[in-house]
Amino acid sequence: MKWKKIGQVLLVDRDIEDPQKFLEMKGIETVVKLGNIGGNKREPEVEILAGYNTETIHRENGCLFKLDVARVMWSKGNTTERMRIAKLIREGERVLDMFAGIGYFTIPVALHSEAEIIHSIEINPVSHDYLKENIILNKVNNIVNPILGDSMAIAPEFSVDRVLMGYIGNTQDYLKSAIDALDGSGIIHYHESVYEKIKFTRPEERIKKAAEGMDVKILNERVIKKYSPGVVHVVIDAEIRK
Repeated sequence: MKWKKIGQVLLVDRDIEDPQKFLEMKGIETVVKLGNIGGNKREPEVEILAGYNTETIHRENGCLFKLDVARVMWSKGNTTERMRIAKLIREGERVLDMFAGIGYFTIPVALHSEAEIIHSIEINPVSHDYLKENIILNKVNNIVNPILGDSMAIAPEFSVDRVLMGYIGNTQDYLKSAIDALDGSGIIHYHESVYEKIKFTRPEERIKKAAEGMDVKILNERVIKKYSPGVVHVVIDAEIRK
């Protein structure tokens, strides 16, 4: 059984015998079985096995994340990646988070970097509401601009130095919008789920195709985690000069 503690909620990946016993653990109020994450709004399938309250506040890397695990997803495998990105951002950078969710990347960047502004786009109204709450919880109102809507249409309205694409699904469809948002040149952090045999070649080819006619430099490539048998979740850092 795989499990993850999110605030006072214990997330598990399968049915367990006597889930009530886990409520005896310190700090656990609810046990929830997490199923698939569906659609571009990243809505979770969940079943409450014990307890009743699925809203909680999770603490990670000095950040506070309020969420309802029955209504919005939690990116449980990206802890290291969130801090890696925050440490890369230079003083005064303008950042665009295309798939902000409840602030998975936005909040660590706001707290642990010296970015000038973070424009955070989220299409799911529930996640967007929690994003706004988390901005207040973490006292970063002065640096984060939360936006409700589709980043494919909204992203090109901005002019930024760095674009975060922390979503896997049809992320390649958003590459052009991400590149359009860059101010002459800048860096994108592109995420993709891909077969291990082509774990870096396919995403790099997709970036170069979307940036055809521009200078593309691959700065870094890393596997974030196993996604499914034979498939990994990777991130490619690419500098693009128009």
